[in-house]
Amino acid sequence: MFTDTRLPISVFIIALNEADRIGSTVESVRGWVDEIIVIDSGSEDDTVQVAEKLGARVLYNAWPGYGLQKRFGEEQCRNDWVLNLDADEVISHNLKEEILSSFAATAHAGFMMNIVEILPGRNEPGAGAHITRAVRLYRKSCGRYSDSTVHDRVHMTSGTIGELTHIVEHRSSRGLTHSLDKINRYSSMQASDMARKGVKLAYLRLVTEFPLAFLKAYLLRGYILKGAQGFTNAMVYAFSRFIRIAKYLEGRN
Repeated sequence: MFTDTRLPISVFIIALNEADRIGSTVESVRGWVDEIIVIDSGSEDDTVQVAEKLGARVLYNAWPGYGLQKRFGEEQCRNDWVLNLDADEVISHNLKEEILSSFAATAHAGFMMNIVEILPGRNEPGAGAHITRAVRLYRKSCGRYSDSTVHDRVHMTSGTIGELTHIVEHRSSRGLTHSLDKINRYSSMQASDMARKGVKLAYLRLVTEFPLAFLKAYLLRGYILKGAQGFTNAMVYAFSRFIRIAKYLEGRN
């Protein structure tokens, strides 16, 4: 049972080979939530040991896809209120304080959070950092993750959604090698998902996808403000958008 010093919130985190990062994720919620659950899909490093040492309950579940793995995580939580974090995310100190101060009086069924990208080698987001807005803190009686193998979004079925102003720190990339490996895996899943849905794409997308995605990242996401690192990350983003299209069209031949 939760104590007066801990909120009746269950945190669940999906993980695979995250020994170098999951400690920070768990530490950011440890001590003020009721329980922390890590859903591991077969780590070969010390992910399990690091999480358990910090007090998390670790469960194994073979990888079924993003949405389905998060659904499995929801089902393990003993509280109605759940908070989902990825193993490369950290609740900032200001966000923690905001949740602590507003949770008891809330009438909402969920909260939209700002997940802010922090580039490799940097401690803070910086100007123009990319922000993803998503529901991550919610009542599972009012919303659940989709059952998609690729997409991991919470679909709220009832209640209102509030806004939290402070940030979740997102350190998605360890560096170029990690980013490219991640893109290769994820683009294959995206291509399979598009094929399953019968998506119709013109071959012209092979020509337009990369330059348009580059401009989106470089200009609209603010990578133009980050020098050589920003240019490189815009190129990587554009490649990620292009290769999913190329893999899908290759599979149609």
